[in-house]
Amino acid sequence: MHRPSTLAMILAGGRVDELGVLTHYRPKSAVPFGGFARVIDFPLSNLLHSRIERIAILSQYRSYSLINHIGTGSAWDMIGRHRGISILPPFKDYENPHWYRGSADAVYQNLDFVRYYKPPEILVLSGDHVYHMDYRRMIRYHQRQQADLTAAFIQVPLEEASRFGVAEIESGDEEGGRLLSYEEKPAEPRGQWASLTVLCFKPQVLYDVLALNQEQSNGSYEFGRDIIPMMMDKGYRVYGYKFGGYWGYTRTIDEYWQTSMDLLGPQPKIDMEKWGLRTNLEHRDIRDCQPLNVGEQGSLDNSMAYNGVTVEGRVSNSILFPGVRIEPGAEVRDSVLFFNTVVRAGARVSRVVCDVNTIFGAGSRTGARESDAQGAISVIGWNNRVPAGMVIGSGCTVYPRISSDAWPENGLEDGGVLQ
Repeated sequence: MHRPSTLAMILAGGRVDELGVLTHYRPKSAVPFGGFARVIDFPLSNLLHSRIERIAILSQYRSYSLINHIGTGSAWDMIGRHRGISILPPFKDYENPHWYRGSADAVYQNLDFVRYYKPPEILVLSGDHVYHMDYRRMIRYHQRQQADLTAAFIQVPLEEASRFGVAEIESGDEEGGRLLSYEEKPAEPRGQWASLTVLCFKPQVLYDVLALNQEQSNGSYEFGRDIIPMMMDKGYRVYGYKFGGYWGYTRTIDEYWQTSMDLLGPQPKIDMEKWGLRTNLEHRDIRDCQPLNVGEQGSLDNSMAYNGVTVEGRVSNSILFPGVRIEPGAEVRDSVLFFNTVVRAGARVSRVVCDVNTIFGAGSRTGARESDAQGAISVIGWNNRVPAGMVIGSGCTVYPRISSDAWPENGLEDGGVLQ
């Protein structure tokens, strides 16, 4: 007889304003990352290597690209009698008149799915963080402490702590300890332990606190803002598990860019091969791409370029996805170019994150000036045609599918927005 196993619920989320045009047509967890993958591949791969084989993905915002990417789940070996990935979109019925109203509400609305599998633990994960973690260690810690909830935390500088859910953790145990306090994005944080949004619950406790949140809510249904503080107030056994590995945040353009740059260098902070990252190579026909082609005049310096990329110009400190073409005389530095982006002859792209199917016209200039190594990141939405000779400054935002007659004749100044 099959023994019930841990059930994982991935919060694939919606779009976040801070990622701007990169999430106009996809949820944040489906944003491309690392030259061939998607951000959600990191928690999925962690679950694979942790041998957690029953997974639900909760997504509300423009789920099409995410559904395409997940496919059957075979890329993560999630096909079998007792394993699989289920995508749970929002719904309305005669009992429930609402779409998902927050992370806690999304799980609450799917408790019938959860109860069906009778899991001994329920793992709730964010789908938009970049890290490598064996969840089994945290689950064992959770079981030893007989905790009602165990949440994973990583230590951050105090000056950065106000951006996260922050806890104080009881000292004396290297692995973790009881939570002494928890605040969601406090103006003046008391602790330095930032939440990874990796939560391990006793099932009945989760059922109870989600139901209570529904009864007492003032319109907020979030695990960090509502559930964790409620559990602490009511005396539940809430523990913090200390995570000491790399953790990349991708909530803003700057964070996405920096996390991408952490893939580069002689000793990268992110080692996707060592971590055993899996992705769906059938999505966008990545599996069928021809090998990387670097022409006689082309060069790649401290960069990642996947199969299907053609480089005939100069590329440095950059990440290129399949289908990217860099023509002769073009230059790309400190940038991330998504699928099927073309940089025409003589064009320059610097400190840019560019979405799919965009063409930078011949001789155009996009992003930071050559003399400005610290310029703000410019982001270009998908399906754009940057005119030949166009100048786009640093820190600019260009919305998707700008019509040919909407491009300003005098270019776009630093920090400008074109929509």
